Amino acid sequence: MYRLLLILALLNAPALGQTAGNGSQLMGTVSTHDAQVNGGLEVQGEQARLLANASVTAYNHTAAVELARGGQVLVCSTSEFHLLHAGVGAALLFGLDRGAMELHTQADAHDSILTPDIRFSIETPLDRRAESFDLRLRVTRNGDTCVENAGAAAPVLLLSGTFGSASYRLTPGQHVLFEHGNLHEVVDHERSSCGCPQPPPPGSVAAAHPFPEAASEGLAPEQTAQNSTQPGEKGTQISTTFLYGEGQGPPPSTIDPTAAGATPGQPAQRHGFFQAIGHFFHKLFHPGS
Repeated sequence: MYRLLLILALLNAPALGQTAGNGSQLMGTVSTHDAQVNGGLEVQGEQARLLANASVTAYNHTAAVELARGGQVLVCSTSEFHLLHAGVGAALLFGLDRGAMELHTQADAHDSILTPDIRFSIETPLDRRAESFDLRLRVTRNGDTCVENAGAAAPVLLLSGTFGSASYRLTPGQHVLFEHGNLHEVVDHERSSCGCPQPPPPGSVAAAHPFPEAASEGLAPEQTAQNSTQPGEKGTQISTTFLYGEGQGPPPSTIDPTAAGATPGQPAQRHGFFQAIGHFFHKLFHPGS
């Protein structure tokens, strides 16, 4: 029941901000040629307007999400990204389930970033008006989380584990790797890129067959996503990803790893973005827990 209340809070969060024509605040737009898009959205021609709880899975190239408040999110090849209202003005919750993304936008004090293992918040109050994200983030299948908080104008980020009490303070210019998403296992001065792989030169073999390169970066899923939105389609699509009926268990991505039978010394079952959201809001509403 408590998980369901958290879900309802998420679904009602857009009502706290200014609204677009259909009653939901516009978060951003993305081309339907670049990504599979699900959630609360409108498709107009070749553009999907992201209104609420949107999920964007890039095809075999980078998909650019143009934010309504200014700036953009680059969803790297085959990566799975989520965008939600944070419930305060133009603030947003940026979620990365797997793969990589780059965030380039002015920072809002109430912005949050969430992966299956780590949640990011901004150290408040913001001391500089010009503070902006130039953030690169990558999550591999085993949970390794690469973070590059680039730029002198980057905000100070406070990181905490979604399933524990560990924390880490990330300052502007830091480039680190958290092994298996563990804030205690930090590789400082990480050298590998945390953002989108560089596109291959036009006409090269890699350009004709991009998925092997994406797989080498730990981004490609086992199966290629199929487009669920077609150019020219109009109307609103509402995702039911969050919902499950009474008496039924949550979807597989929300199963507690401790219930999977993992023994000490063995890695726990990987958990997903939406389970991390539940823990995020539990910490938000119960800061002492």
